[in-house]
Amino acid sequence: MTMYPFLKDNITALEKASPAVYAWLSGSPFDEQSLKTSVFVNRWGAIDYRMASGTGLFESMPPGLLYKDWPVIEKPDLSASIVIGCNLGYGLNHLLVNTPDSHKILVLEPNPALMLACLGQTDYRPFFENKKLHFITPNEDHLQEYIKNLDLQYVYGKIYLRADIPSRQLGPEYSRWMDTVKNRLENFSVEMITLRCRQDVMVGNELKNYRRAQADGSLLPLKDAAHGVGAVVLGAGPSLARFAPELAKNPGYALYTTALQTLPALKRYDLKPHFCLALDYDGSMLSVYDRLDAEWAKDIPLIYSTKVDPEVVRRYPGPTLPLWTMGGMATFVLQDREFVLDAGGNVSLTLVRLLRWMGAGSILLVGQDFAWKGETTHAEGHHAASLQIPFDPGMHQRLKNLWGEDIISSIQYLTSKRDLENDLKKVPYRISNLYGGGVVIEGAPPVDLEEARSTGLLSSAPASRERFLNILGQARGQSKGYRFEPRSHIWTSSIRGLERRMQKLFRQCGQSQKEIHTLLEQALFFVRQDPLYLPYLFNETIDLAGLAKTRHSYHPADFSEFKRIGKSILAKVREVDRCVGDQDKTAA
Repeated sequence: MTMYPFLKDNITALEKASPAVYAWLSGSPFDEQSLKTSVFVNRWGAIDYRMASGTGLFESMPPGLLYKDWPVIEKPDLSASIVIGCNLGYGLNHLLVNTPDSHKILVLEPNPALMLACLGQTDYRPFFENKKLHFITPNEDHLQEYIKNLDLQYVYGKIYLRADIPSRQLGPEYSRWMDTVKNRLENFSVEMITLRCRQDVMVGNELKNYRRAQADGSLLPLKDAAHGVGAVVLGAGPSLARFAPELAKNPGYALYTTALQTLPALKRYDLKPHFCLALDYDGSMLSVYDRLDAEWAKDIPLIYSTKVDPEVVRRYPGPTLPLWTMGGMATFVLQDREFVLDAGGNVSLTLVRLLRWMGAGSILLVGQDFAWKGETTHAEGHHAASLQIPFDPGMHQRLKNLWGEDIISSIQYLTSKRDLENDLKKVPYRISNLYGGGVVIEGAPPVDLEEARSTGLLSSAPASRERFLNILGQARGQSKGYRFEPRSHIWTSSIRGLERRMQKLFRQCGQSQKEIHTLLEQALFFVRQDPLYLPYLFNETIDLAGLAKTRHSYHPADFSEFKRIGKSILAKVREVDRCVGDQDKTAA
């Protein structure tokens, strides 16, 4: 095709650079004749793309002025840009040639024909080769894979989201993907802030909980054990006060679950769950014991994330079972030995994912408002119910509920709601929302209490609930127990060796820039190579990557930073060995 001079070479390079994009393009249907006529030279003398209306994307305005601000970027060498819509490459090319090679550019184009038109106009092979340019398929999982690898750009630079305005003439999908990417970046920001600020606390808690968790048992026997069970997830939103008394009077034959923090609120209504879950890692969880009736809770099993404060588990009056979650020490080393859940950032979302893994036949959400009216955010009895939270435009959003009433939601609530909705999109299952005036949850149809009863959402197959609870009780104490060989002596020898070599190079810092960079890359590779220690070394890995990946030159002060990182690494490695390397059972 004469209007596609670079298409063949770019497609060949793309097959190697991004097999997922190549497969998506290969599997998309095309009308070859329309491809030949869609690219033309418009009245401005510019190459253009013909829309269904017959006019070109750039007939009303030439592309020159549209993209002049795109390369205006803080710390361009440490940052990244995500472009929604590539048109014929005008904006993309302007960004490519006006940013340094270290600036990452991700392009999401939902129209395969337009992507082919773009790939046909410019030779992108050099940018594929140096990994500056990455095309992404319009698939949320593929998008997420790329976003999660922007950690260095997030910490040391910025991530810019660029919408291609001319492409929006082609359809609403560009605006939808713009919103999707924005939401994904918000989620990523919350996750990175949590990891950067709290990863040491979370994995530190796991290490302290390790022996207790080994003794408490394993959730593995509960895989599909809830088959035929109708489950209820009780949240602490304001609507709980409306529904809990009715459910307490007539609970049906369902399996009731909730968060540990919600137990005091449920006690007010005498609505007793069959088990509860503790997810949050900070010490504020201990305040639940200021209000919890220990006698009432002593026969309610607690499933606890191994990342919670060990004191929360120690003080719980009833039986306890551990839940290993992604992001911690189990991420890499226990996947083949234990159930390891991607928990998400909200305890109700975690319960939904857990119940699905357990095989529950249906799930009814109760008190899952993800919003509030006025200044009351939680049902009476919850520790946050007494807090008066005024509207803050920097943190909150005003919305309308199904009844047309004004409600307020927060970034954290809406992020958790989106995570739940994304789950429902991927694997549809029977889930409904006992609606009490909160936000609408896409994929969880709103129902009233009468409808929930009549459609079987508070029912289970005969004996299924008792069978599940029996397996839950027997799961305690069933863990095999694992001992990991201590490796701190190897780490100490290697880190000390790196420090000695680095010290020699820094004595002639000016002449040893290349060698210093190479040694830092080697140190980073070494620190990343052991999956047992890697989750606890998250911050040290980011700090070391900052030295290896974001510096153009090195100075004597950088050696002090390297030694600080090395000292912190060794202290953590020894702590891991002390906590997990002294078991008397199976060696791993």
